[in-house]
Amino acid sequence: MIPSLAAHKITFRYTKENILEGLSLEISQGSFVSIIGPNGSGKSTLLKNISAEYSPQEGVVLLENQDIFKIKKKNLARKMAVVPQETAGDFSFSVWETVLMGRMPHQKRFQGDSERDLAITRQAMELTNIWHLRDRLINELSGGEKQRVIVARALAQEPKVLLLDEPTSHLDLLHQLDLLELLQRLNKTQGLTVIAVLHDLNLAAQFSQKIILLNRGRIVAYGDPAEVLTPKNIRESYCIEVAIAANEITGRFNIIPLSKLKEKKEKTRKLKIHLICGGGSGEYLMEHLYQAGYSVSCGVLNIGDSDWKKAKELHLEVAEEAPFAPIGQAAFQANADLIQKADVIIVLPVPFGLGNLANLQQTAEALRIYGKRVLIVAPAQAGQYDFTGGEAEKLFAEMAAQGAICLPSSQDILESIGDE
Repeated sequence: MIPSLAAHKITFRYTKENILEGLSLEISQGSFVSIIGPNGSGKSTLLKNISAEYSPQEGVVLLENQDIFKIKKKNLARKMAVVPQETAGDFSFSVWETVLMGRMPHQKRFQGDSERDLAITRQAMELTNIWHLRDRLINELSGGEKQRVIVARALAQEPKVLLLDEPTSHLDLLHQLDLLELLQRLNKTQGLTVIAVLHDLNLAAQFSQKIILLNRGRIVAYGDPAEVLTPKNIRESYCIEVAIAANEITGRFNIIPLSKLKEKKEKTRKLKIHLICGGGSGEYLMEHLYQAGYSVSCGVLNIGDSDWKKAKELHLEVAEEAPFAPIGQAAFQANADLIQKADVIIVLPVPFGLGNLANLQQTAEALRIYGKRVLIVAPAQAGQYDFTGGEAEKLFAEMAAQGAICLPSSQDILESIGDE
């Protein structure tokens, strides 16, 4: 299939410094692609190059395999519409007249507005929820209302490709969702190719099929949202630590800012921590320890367990066992190896039964024989998580007597091992 849009090795500069540098990409027909990146990364410049507003010093941009700069402007406007970042409105046209201007690429010179033009204009206004504003002057509207008018004008062009530069920047939360849901619906039902510069990473994660992450004029990552919006990519591009959490409502995920990027101490990077967890008890610590620069491992976890999923998401080493199965010999040995490599073992409040008691036994042995440092998040009530007839409680008491440190919460664990 011929891509809707392709850029091949485009380089663009305003003066001497390159804003885009040898950038190449292909966007398939009917895609919903978001362009993200920190301020100054070249997002708007890229959009202006692929819409033919700017001409790159090097490289070529192709629309349906045609050089975009060789397509007549009127023909280009029938195929591609642009919603710019700034919605100029210092003129006294009505909203109706402004949206109707979107039909101009389809009209012959001196041709009046046809019934089809009027019908499509009204449809675009109804889709963007501005029909009630049709008689208002555009220079009397709020920034958010103007933005929706410009989107309606672009839709009135009946484009195959719609480019939007920060289309949600002037909109409140309700209208942000209204607009993106509309674009998603048009993308799915009419095959409209949508390419949008977005600042909100959560909106990009929720609505995009593909995401382009730019930094310093180059593509850092381009692919599915889960492939692009990783803690590593966000950390390196935005200089901020984030957590990635599954969103069960949308079926996607949420990006949760944690802190500005901190310089990691060398001893922090070298410290190896092994978590005994399960059932979601380790997710908080996994995320924070990973973001703080520690080397983290987990075990033994049953495949499919929520902590197992989190560990896999962060690409941690995991000793794993089949779903709902007791710890077998292979998993036991894998856990022993991870414990042996660890500097600190952290035991979280997870129910212990005969199937996973070996995790606790291995921890007690590592403390007793090898003098490993053991930290335990103590349950609120003694025996609360013991389903072994008292065996687990004996092991906890044994470890406490041999120097294991019991702390009331995961936050206290972080302070104990030096995370600021």
